[in-house]
Amino acid sequence: MRKFKMGLMGFFALSLVFVSCSKDENEAPTTDQADLTVETSQKKIPKEVREAVKALNLNSDYIKYDTFHFPDGTTEERLFIEKDIILTEDQLFAMAEAAEENDGRQYSTDNLVSQGRNISIIGYTGGSQALSSKEQTALQWAVNNYNRLSGVSISFSLTFGTNYQSKDMVVYNNTVNNPSGAGGSAGFPSNGLPYKFVQIYGLSGYSTNVNEHVITHEIGHSVGFRHTDWFSRQSCGQNSNEGDGGVGANHVDGTPTGYDPTSIMLACFSASADGEFNSNDIIALQELY
Repeated sequence: MRKFKMGLMGFFALSLVFVSCSKDENEAPTTDQADLTVETSQKKIPKEVREAVKALNLNSDYIKYDTFHFPDGTTEERLFIEKDIILTEDQLFAMAEAAEENDGRQYSTDNLVSQGRNISIIGYTGGSQALSSKEQTALQWAVNNYNRLSGVSISFSLTFGTNYQSKDMVVYNNTVNNPSGAGGSAGFPSNGLPYKFVQIYGLSGYSTNVNEHVITHEIGHSVGFRHTDWFSRQSCGQNSNEGDGGVGANHVDGTPTGYDPTSIMLACFSASADGEFNSNDIIALQELY
């Protein structure tokens, strides 16, 4: 069984105060404690779905069916895994099948973006799910984080507008459908393409740097990275393992195997996040791309 490679990239500097990818609105922004709670929904999770999640070394205890909102206001049912990973059943089963066919290696070509690809990314500017001026600036900074790196074959071409259908990736504000949270959500690559839909929500009260941090993090998921501290969620003040059965995930060569407190891909972030990669984040991107 293939395992997902963890880019040991940090979501933000460790501090006494944490904010999760999905926090409760009744908690003050400066005093949040992230908490990955078991989600419940009316629809029962089929055994084959749980088995596919396990095959990808994701946490099968944190799965629910929920409504996914597209930028244009249309919706469909999707699977929400580990709070900020969103997949259709077809995507999940295809990834699990590919995992079984690749001799236990975490990522095959199908589960990374194709090497050398220039990714078209659009910041959505229409209707109730438009990015604010601050969020647009944060998206530009996030894209700059990736494009300025040497030794990384993928790159991004950023535009702003509403014609997202032809783009590889769209970033939009989904606060209207997530009124009680703050953070973001995305998914994993498939068929050589990044996960298309990157949502942020509840970040208007945070700095541009924090917005940059969340967007950079969610783009990281979309190009193939899991949380750096999947094994402990230490950045959230917890001691819990996101992986199934303690199996773990293969780390990227050249990066730490333990806790990396300043990685952009930590499960939780602080209000003092600067939105920048640390040195291990850069190594991880250079190693995979």
